[in-house]
Amino acid sequence: MQVSFLTVFSPTEMEFACSHVVCNWRSECLSEDEAKVSNQGCASTLPCGLSRAQSVSDHPYDNRVTFVQKPAPSVAPPPVPPRNIQRRDTLFSALPPPLPPRGLENNGETHLKANVNVVSLKVGSLVDVSKASAIKCSQKPVCCGKCNAVMSSASSPVTHQKTIIWSCEFCGKENVYPQTTLKGGRFPLRNPPGRDILYMDDDEDTEYENLDDMLIVLCVDISGSMSVTSEISPGNSMRSPTYVSRLQGVQEALQMVLSSLQKTSSHRRVALVTFNNEVTVYGDGTKVPLTLRDWALVDYDYLKKEGENYSTPHCIAETIQPLTQKIKELREHGATALGPAALISVAMASQFTGSKVIICTDGQANIGLGHLDQEFSHCTAPSPYFYNQLAHYAAEKGVIVSVMTFEGEDCRLAEVGRLADHTGGRINIVNIGTVATEIQSAVADNVLATSVMATLLAPDGMYFPYEEDNYRLVREIGNVTDGVEITFQFAVRPEKVESFQQRDRVPFQLQLSFKTRDLQKVTRVITQQKRVTTSSWVWAGSLNMSVLGVHCAQLCARLTMEGRVQEAQRQLRAQQDLLKDISQQKPSPKEESIYGNWISTMSMICEDLTTVNKNTTETDAKQASRTSSTASLSDAAAKVVYQMKRAKSVSGKGQRVAMMEN
Repeated sequence: MQVSFLTVFSPTEMEFACSHVVCNWRSECLSEDEAKVSNQGCASTLPCGLSRAQSVSDHPYDNRVTFVQKPAPSVAPPPVPPRNIQRRDTLFSALPPPLPPRGLENNGETHLKANVNVVSLKVGSLVDVSKASAIKCSQKPVCCGKCNAVMSSASSPVTHQKTIIWSCEFCGKENVYPQTTLKGGRFPLRNPPGRDILYMDDDEDTEYENLDDMLIVLCVDISGSMSVTSEISPGNSMRSPTYVSRLQGVQEALQMVLSSLQKTSSHRRVALVTFNNEVTVYGDGTKVPLTLRDWALVDYDYLKKEGENYSTPHCIAETIQPLTQKIKELREHGATALGPAALISVAMASQFTGSKVIICTDGQANIGLGHLDQEFSHCTAPSPYFYNQLAHYAAEKGVIVSVMTFEGEDCRLAEVGRLADHTGGRINIVNIGTVATEIQSAVADNVLATSVMATLLAPDGMYFPYEEDNYRLVREIGNVTDGVEITFQFAVRPEKVESFQQRDRVPFQLQLSFKTRDLQKVTRVITQQKRVTTSSWVWAGSLNMSVLGVHCAQLCARLTMEGRVQEAQRQLRAQQDLLKDISQQKPSPKEESIYGNWISTMSMICEDLTTVNKNTTETDAKQASRTSSTASLSDAAAKVVYQMKRAKSVSGKGQRVAMMEN
């Protein structure tokens, strides 16, 4: 699914959805009486002399303004997404209604307004030091003693006798530094001249490691259900149809991958792990396999230790023949110990930063750690949170996990997919014809940086809706591959609106700390100042619809995965209203087509979420006993939602496009 937008912004790594900071945004719409009072005394024309339309729903912040028409690039309208992705029973389990966001009264009649205060961080580009245009600095940054903001070009330090005094532009703390301390060479004497600085940490706490020597662990399901066959070529009067089992399809795909690696990356290491009612570690195929069964499948620490201590496989150039033979000998039978196999695979891969685990399965985990099938009475209670724990462990070790399930099956992708979602891996539903291509794509993905941590600072008096209730936001990202983009909302507290409207500009600072491919510690600091709007209206031409669209997709997907379907639905409707307001300003036909198709897309998603919400209220007691808010989300729906979480904007010729993976 992909959606196109027109915009006038040039691409940057830290991009705002609006040219100005809208101070008086409120999450809920004003009533009719409030709107009339708020608009009393307001001019009927914009500062530039353009007239604006009046309506009873006008309020201090509104997007319905005269559209400043610009030449439209030749872009095709986005395709309409598939409708109503549902499973046999229902998409969500019955849970108590979620709490509304801070300051929002959930009275059933309140409508959200789209918040145009959104910032987009293109992390995939930001961590690529080789392409960075930032100023490199070998000194340590000067940090505020309260909020840890970094002194930047937006700072105004004052030299007083033998001290330097810096009043932090974010928290207001007065920092005093003796000049003798700064003259030691570890800190800059003056604030850096640029707004984008790379601080390179020279302290080496680890040895150099070549990420080209990383490990690829192929974790393959060989349970009984992998014997299901599919027709790959129809029969005729001369011959019968040809059928291939899922395992046969995977075996052929793995042999193709090994052959490709031997030709293009012969130094890579590859290990094989299989699972049914037991887990078998073949490694590189040159040693006696390690078999784990019974009690070992429920011992987290034991499995982790076995994986971390497993001997390092040899490169594929030396092991392709024995490894290929082991793959050919695989036979399907037994249950599905997916959890234990995933754990030992991640533990094996953790020995090399940037390693990958590729999981291919066709059924629910029903034995051992992380089992999700309640029909096995001899098992303990289902443990969906096991996958959260394992995902954090993998991200901490710089391991990318990709998950592939077969179409037509319920593998609880919403739960197992967390492994890929948190580590930067791929999530997809495959068939015999596409599994080889998908595995090849997963092998090709490379980690650009690990241990990525983003800190976003705004002035005191602002906050980040749905994230943090203060002006400092910290987000652990983990592994980053090419194209990763994250977005955040920000807003001014109601009691601080008046003071912010008296300011000309407000600063924002991004601090991105990470380790590069060669384990170099880097902190990238970007500081920008944004103007504050004193008008109650935002020009349509000042909005970056690509950033708004990406943020809407990511936020609604996240809320959906958390079981907060009603909030996701309201966010979609708010975005829909905003885009309708802009389209009413009669842009060019091509612009109207782009906006119209996006609105249609959003309408369908809203309608599908409405159906999901109705199904949620009709679930029976059996489904209500499930422990996770995503327990009843079908694999097809989970795939779409995870793709929405990874929505990103892509630069085109004179345009910005919001993309969701197909």
